[in-house]
Amino acid sequence: MTTSASLPTGPEGAISPEGAVIDRLVTANERYAAAFTDPGMDARPVLRVAVVACMDARLDLHAALGLELGDCHTIRNAGGAVTDDVIRSLTISQRALGTRSVVLIHHTGCGLESLTEDFRQELEAEVGQRPAWAVEAFRDVDQDVRQSMQRVRTNPFLVHTDDVRGFVFDVKSGLLREIDPA
Repeated sequence: MTTSASLPTGPEGAISPEGAVIDRLVTANERYAAAFTDPGMDARPVLRVAVVACMDARLDLHAALGLELGDCHTIRNAGGAVTDDVIRSLTISQRALGTRSVVLIHHTGCGLESLTEDFRQELEAEVGQRPAWAVEAFRDVDQDVRQSMQRVRTNPFLVHTDDVRGFVFDVKSGLLREIDPA
């Protein structure tokens, strides 16, 4: 599989100067926009589902789940953690935009498995201010998915909590493994 990261970086493999990557993205957008046609959709996902997943670059959620543009709301963050901001997005997704189902996807080999909450203290030592947010580090991915399912199912702001399912995506095989919430 060829990724952008595996493409040549420049003369003798030199790393691109700061800003060059963003310039490349803007140029790609100009090409995209030249052929773009308005799909005529609104913000309500056709499948009435919200997917909460890790931000890991190895997860191509649309391809892995057979989704098309407009099918779902996708909410991503480090670890796929169900934080206050994820609850905010899910609440808007459900109450204002009609979603009824929630899929939670964590994955094997997550970077949060190698961190601890000490990361916050290290940041505080470096910048002089402790972050207000939790790292949400974990050691057991299955248990972390269970915790995420519980956070969604018990949140008072969410009105549709009967169809919440959690999975672990295997980054080596591409398969999802469902986690029993019990």
